[in-house]
Order: sequence, then structure tokens, then C-alpha cells
Amino acid sequence: QVQLVETGGGLAQAGGSLRLACVASGGSFDHYAMGWFRQVSGKERDIVAAISWSSITTHYHDSVKGRFTISRDNANNTVYLQMNSLKPEDTAVYYCAAKQTMGVFTHSDRYDFWGQGTQVTVSS
Repeated sequence: QVQLVETGGGLAQAGGSLRLACVASGGSFDHYAMGWFRQVSGKERDIVAAISWSSITTHYHDSVKGRFTISRDNANNTVYLQMNSLKPEDTAVYYCAAKQTMGVFTHSDRYDFWGQGTQVTVSS
């Protein structure tokens, strides 16, 4: 079993930045593809960004391209989401997810393990 713990959420002003981190334990981190998802109350959980185990492949939702960057540090079992130029519509609970695979997946139902989520609120 893999345990995931997200940190770094909080309140930011529009145009500002936040950096989320997700630390994994209980598995071989470098065997897992990682994803960041976000969810607004009453809506589905959507992909924000995903990264393969090797960092060679990344995927971004169109709404965050050019503003967000996903990266990982396999030596420290951590995946990051750097969020710049934040907008009020980025407000959501952000979740880290893991799947044991060499590929990259963008659908939440393909991921096996989830963190507890961290709230990101962007004020206008």
C-alpha cells in the first residue's frame, strides 16, 4: 500500500504562486506514475497534471498549460506541482494520486492510491 500526503495548499491572490508537494511512503516510488487532480464541490475530480515514473512524459490540462509545472524527486519520494499565475478558477481541493505503471494516465479511475487532499483558494 502506498500512502500519499499532500502539503502546500492555502490562500493566494490572483496572479500569485503556490507549490504543492506530495510525499509517498510504503511503495517503490519510482515505479509509479503520479498525478495531480482537483475537485470543486459538486463536480467531478479532474486531472491537472500527470508525470511518468521517469519524468520523461508529462501531461497538463489545457487550463493550466504554461502556468503549472509538475515535477518529481524520486530520491525523496516526492512529486510537486508548481502553480504560477493563479486564477480564482483554480480554487479547489487538490489531490495527489499514484498508479504503478510506466505510462501516464489522465482519468481518476485509473489511479490506485490517493492522498487526503489540500485546499487551494485563490482570491480575486
